[in-house]
Amino acid sequence: MEMTPQEYDVVIIGAGISGVNTAYRIQSSLPSHTYVLLEARNALGGTWDLFRYPGIRSDSDLYTFGFSWYPWPSSRPIAEASEITNYMKEAASTFGIDKHILYDHKVETASWSTVHQTWSLNVTHGDHVHCSLITTRFIVFGTGYYDYDRPLPAQIPGLDTFSGQVIHPQFWPEGFDYTGKDVVVIGSGATAITIIPKLAETAAHVTMLQRSPTYILSLPNKREKSCLERVLPVSLSRKMARIRRFVTSAMFFKFCRTFPNAARWLLQRETCKRLPQHIPYNPHFIPRYNPWDQRLCICPDGDFFNSLHTGRADVKTDTIATVTGSGIELASGETLKTDVIVTATGLKLQFGGNVKILVDGKPYNMSDKYMWNGILLQDLPNAALVIGYTNASWTLGADATGTFVTRFLRHMHKKRIGMAIPRVHDATQLTSCRLLDLSSTYVTAAERNVPKAAEQGPWQPRKGYLSDMAFAKYGSLDNSLELIERTDTMVTKKHV
Repeated sequence: MEMTPQEYDVVIIGAGISGVNTAYRIQSSLPSHTYVLLEARNALGGTWDLFRYPGIRSDSDLYTFGFSWYPWPSSRPIAEASEITNYMKEAASTFGIDKHILYDHKVETASWSTVHQTWSLNVTHGDHVHCSLITTRFIVFGTGYYDYDRPLPAQIPGLDTFSGQVIHPQFWPEGFDYTGKDVVVIGSGATAITIIPKLAETAAHVTMLQRSPTYILSLPNKREKSCLERVLPVSLSRKMARIRRFVTSAMFFKFCRTFPNAARWLLQRETCKRLPQHIPYNPHFIPRYNPWDQRLCICPDGDFFNSLHTGRADVKTDTIATVTGSGIELASGETLKTDVIVTATGLKLQFGGNVKILVDGKPYNMSDKYMWNGILLQDLPNAALVIGYTNASWTLGADATGTFVTRFLRHMHKKRIGMAIPRVHDATQLTSCRLLDLSSTYVTAAERNVPKAAEQGPWQPRKGYLSDMAFAKYGSLDNSLELIERTDTMVTKKHV
């Protein structure tokens, strides 16, 4: 059956933090442009609607993780997933963004035509039998950074022989009752630090089994306003809270990277203060790496450490010899009897939402290409990929991208540019480096599956929010870009 295409100036794939923020930037800066958000799931929220494991919350403060144009209203900087989702819904509704979202619309294929200077998207929706054809001049991939459908495989010997329940946090069973059960959580990252205090409330016992420790920082989860903020209007007070949190977080990251030994000592001192006497600092809380070589784990009001004091939570630092039908045998010879194993071993990284991309009929693979200023992709016309920061809130990076995209679209319209394609003129002159500056296992495991970065500009990874925002507003728009004049083979409808 021949389909009548739906035409838009901009298509945003994904209705999570990145997609909603990009939509706001487009409609506020480019009111004459039509746009749509295509969301594969049936709800807004992305990660925060998908994940349902106990205690799921942000690992960044909401003053910087929230939108700059709709400041986080609560005095609690760390929030649970339901609060974040409700906040995103309020923001989208307040600015009419929700009226531009098409739910249950999964982009299967995105095909670029140089002849027509347009993208054609094959989209399945509803029961995935119905299909739509959507055309656009520009795509924004607001799809996040991990695979929604498949978790990172847990390489654990004998796991398939376990007679109890094995759960990956990404696919937590709805209504699963762990009351009175013994649980082992394998992993020591943000998910494990989040889930353990909640499980310990009703489980018989919870053990965090880690191969190597991570840095854990306890922060108060209620922010007291300064004297100045108390007398300022609410909107200005919230903006000040955002700036204040951004500055302190950036300064602490810089301190950790510049003075790692001092940062290690400071974190050790704070950790030792919170540990119960029966759990030693060594070996359970001495990471093998320097602070912020991997993402720092946050526990609001010390809830992780508080759970250790109850006696219902414990930490084991060891490697797994094998899993048996009733538990886990450790390399040290100890056996952990358990009813449930939770594999909090990381996420499977994936950029682009598993959309099949074709350029003039030829397959395009993001992982073979360099990222231009952390926004556009080498050899891919008229497309932006939204990525955030590893050392700060994701939304800050998303906002820098959204700000650039609107300026770039305005420039393309003014100069009648139909195609903008980042080009690497001589790849032999580039020294490759990591796009994501973390040594976490799940990041290093996925290096071959993510776009590339180089030490030379404009292919360098993101540097920081201030410099990225400066580039978004004032940076060069032609460095290593092939710009081709627009043809009129497609006339996109405009609204006034």
